[in-house]
Amino acid sequence: MNKIINSLKLLRGLDSDSVFKALTEYALGSAAGVPDEEKYNDLVCAIYSHGAEDNLRAYVEHLVICDENAFSVTAAGRGYVSEYLQRAFLSDLETIKTLFLEVSSSPHFCLGESADFFGQKFCDMSLSDLMQFYAMRGYGKYIFNRAFTFAGGALQPIKTVSDTTLDKLKDYENEKRVIRNNISDFMNGLPFSNMLLYGDKGTGKSSTVHALFNLFSKDGLKIIEVDKKDIVNLLEIKRLICNIPLKFIIFIDDISLEENDERLSTLKAALEGSVSGEVENAMIIATSNRRHIVRESFSDRQNSVHPSDQLEEQLSLSDRFGITVMFSSTDKAAYLSIVRQLATDYSIPLPDEKLCALAERWAILKGGRSPRRAKQFADFAYTCTSSGREIEF
Repeated sequence: MNKIINSLKLLRGLDSDSVFKALTEYALGSAAGVPDEEKYNDLVCAIYSHGAEDNLRAYVEHLVICDENAFSVTAAGRGYVSEYLQRAFLSDLETIKTLFLEVSSSPHFCLGESADFFGQKFCDMSLSDLMQFYAMRGYGKYIFNRAFTFAGGALQPIKTVSDTTLDKLKDYENEKRVIRNNISDFMNGLPFSNMLLYGDKGTGKSSTVHALFNLFSKDGLKIIEVDKKDIVNLLEIKRLICNIPLKFIIFIDDISLEENDERLSTLKAALEGSVSGEVENAMIIATSNRRHIVRESFSDRQNSVHPSDQLEEQLSLSDRFGITVMFSSTDKAAYLSIVRQLATDYSIPLPDEKLCALAERWAILKGGRSPRRAKQFADFAYTCTSSGREIEF
């Protein structure tokens, strides 16, 4: 049995999983004719701890699917693999099948369906289907995760992702079209630009990025949300993903830097000015409340020997994005347009005159008009009308 387990050529990473490891250790004793009750208890404990008691086969299949190995990585990059790798992968599946058969024959344990484990298809997919699956979804942690953050020198999955869609975002059609077209070019392997989205708070910059990510993620797009403090790691993040056969948006929300900030030079290099900064599978999108990302104090302006050069230096960072999209502030007409559209979506039963009067009052009390204020008002009005309460604030 040791020889069988050691014969794994590609799927040796499965041994890091506690269920698979316990399964292996129990099978060793069973093959030797001395099944160990303690090993059996360890196996059952591991199965229960991972919720695998109802379908252990599905659990192990999931492990195999998500394993990062030469087969999955190659298929993700090319959509196919050589016959040698295919045979090695199929050989490993046979090894795992033998492992299950050994456990199922033990007097302690019965897996029921183990005799048909994998069979002619794996996870209801042919080998060809599986290779195409990797080509579309990526491999390892990228298969079932769409969003990531950078921590501890690695990309960590984000489990909860915004479900915003374009139909929930009203108006700003031209702005959304420019951003969408650029991301579409990026996904189709055409020339693309990094983007800076700037404008007042609450105008929908971040929501637009999330909505378009949700639109394109079905085609394999991933997103890495980078905290402002981690801008210094942008080049490292690019190096991490440069050989991964997937497309990534690197998203920096609400960016603002000071003069002499160490993050400034890193961002410039990541956007353009260094060989290491050029990565074809990564697009940087940043949002800011102002186009001049680098804040300038009055004293900086007064002390500058060449103020025009200093202004040009500040603008150069924005210019490196290639595409800048301004989300302008919302006037009364635009604000009420958004309110009306949301009221229609929510089926808020209010006459237009009352709806607009309440929405205006809401904006005054909350400090101004914006798409965010409109959404907040619509949510509140819907809650009140749905529960039969008067809209009071």
